[in-house]
Amino acid sequence: MPIKNKTFKVTFHNQGKIYELYAHHVTQADLWGFVEVAEIIFGERTAVLVDPGEERLKSEFSGVKRTYVPMHAIIRIDEVEKEGTNKIVSTSEKGSNVTPFPHPMYTPPK
Repeated sequence: MPIKNKTFKVTFHNQGKIYELYAHHVTQADLWGFVEVAEIIFGERTAVLVDPGEERLKSEFSGVKRTYVPMHAIIRIDEVEKEGTNKIVSTSEKGSNVTPFPHPMYTPPK
């Protein structure tokens, strides 16, 4: 029986936008306060219709083996049945109710 890879949908804040990435590997990183996202899944290029948002993400993450996302930037991580389309959503869209934490989670004592 073949081993099925798990698929995760990771939603997080990055530079004022909300990123939605699909990946096969998500874990707590060895770097304190970060989540490691590896094996990012991108759609097939054989399709006639090309999604410019996913192409932008594909070029942004080209050559990246794994990325480390700060824990306080994570909105949610879901294990899903099948992958969807990676995308970037503007947080300034009307009706958006997601707001990033304004400060770091940890501040050293003085």
